[in-house]
Amino acid sequence: MDGTLDDPADDPADGPADQAAEQAVAPPPLRLNGRDLGRFAIMAVVNRTPDSFFDRGATYGFDAALAAVDRAVAEGADIVDIGGVKAGPGDEVDVAEELRRVVDLVAAVRDRHPGVVISVDTWRAEVGAAVAEAGADLLNDTWGGPDPELAAVAAAHGVGLVCAHAGGLAPRTRPHRTGYPDVVADVLAHVVAEAERAVALGVPREAVLIDPAHDFGKNTRHSLEITRRLGELAATGWPVLVAVSNKDFIGETLGRAVDKRGVGTTAVLGVSAWLGARVFRVHDVAGARRALAAVRALGAG
Repeated sequence: MDGTLDDPADDPADGPADQAAEQAVAPPPLRLNGRDLGRFAIMAVVNRTPDSFFDRGATYGFDAALAAVDRAVAEGADIVDIGGVKAGPGDEVDVAEELRRVVDLVAAVRDRHPGVVISVDTWRAEVGAAVAEAGADLLNDTWGGPDPELAAVAAAHGVGLVCAHAGGLAPRTRPHRTGYPDVVADVLAHVVAEAERAVALGVPREAVLIDPAHDFGKNTRHSLEITRRLGELAATGWPVLVAVSNKDFIGETLGRAVDKRGVGTTAVLGVSAWLGARVFRVHDVAGARRALAAVRALGAG
């Protein structure tokens, strides 16, 4: 998926589409596992959880998870994001169990796919340290920094960090009547501060991403507003990750069950890419690859 779009500098128009295209020409550096990830990068979801909201535990077993990684890489994933704890409420998963689920898988993927970027979805510093030692390249802190030591762990191991926004929610909780005077302003203030803190601690700047974290600490209206205004996040100069695949805000908007949100997901991916997102966390790697190829073609016209 690497590549750049043509330079629109000679075009006198200066609307949102032109601004998005200009951002696409010279994206901020994004380098993980020795790779420059280019304009777009696909992050495949691989959850070692028995109760994932989407696959219902299909990749919980070690062999099933490893096979899922193999498929994702074959379909063109640049990054695989390995998770050991379901995002939503459910059975407690302590540190020892999370480690059991993810560390050996990270080591196996590192051995099997040396060129792929390995991300681990965790908010815990202890888990972050263990997976970094096993070969992970990126720590995906979806819950927005509840463990302040995680950034220091990323710095100590020379790996990347995703700085997300969850509105101050504790991990694995859902929002109740959440409100923001301006949700995008709140997201911007938090993720930029977290990114700057990470760099100050020693995380390589080119390995730091920001993520508005759709549906985390947000209702459907908030997630739609973030999508409409995603260009404001891209304008910060930090690479933007979007994790919208099959999420509830798409289901609620379209009235579709979790297994029937593919078309809505593709639409949101396309809009996000056009507005400057760089990394796309998805369940359907091949479909995302086609959607992003279409966006690239439109931008190059």
